[in-house]
Amino acid sequence: MKKKMTLLLLSPVLLAVFWFASNSRAATETPEYKVIRTDDKFEIRDYPALSLATSPMAADGMNGGFGNLFRFITGTNETKEKIEMTSPVLISNTTESKTMSFIMPQATVSKGVPKPAGDAVSLTSLPATRFAVLRFPGGRNAENEKNAIASLRAWMTAQKLTGKGEPLFAYYDPPWTLIPFRRNEVLIRIEKDS
Repeated sequence: MKKKMTLLLLSPVLLAVFWFASNSRAATETPEYKVIRTDDKFEIRDYPALSLATSPMAADGMNGGFGNLFRFITGTNETKEKIEMTSPVLISNTTESKTMSFIMPQATVSKGVPKPAGDAVSLTSLPATRFAVLRFPGGRNAENEKNAIASLRAWMTAQKLTGKGEPLFAYYDPPWTLIPFRRNEVLIRIEKDS
């Protein structure tokens, strides 16, 4: 009787642990990178070339881009193939446009990424790149992003590193992750010999 009661009491806990593990960033493929240097919360990293699915973002936020990309990986593509979700979601905000990208998993890249159905998603790539990176806390909002860019640029200046192009944001966690536990990063390209 005690064993059954213990099992009944532990079942919800075990289910919660299983759900969390299968829906967390730990259960999601992330790109491998090489850390060249670490300085407190700043890093210099080398990333390999990445295959991306990219969509424009609406001026009011993530919803349009995320919805387009989610439909693409759940089968709105020429082969109606389901593609595993990866982490992080990449957001680029240039003067011309704001885009969101999902990194394509290695298994999908190896066999060939299917073409998107329609023109809301395009297949793009990010060449092998060296980045200066800052991990920053909090939710995704303009103030946090602005402060993160300023901190990273100030560190780069102190380190005599020259950035190239616009910052890229990497958001690793699903939206239901509590804000204190989220992993957010801002990345700025730098010269390889930096």
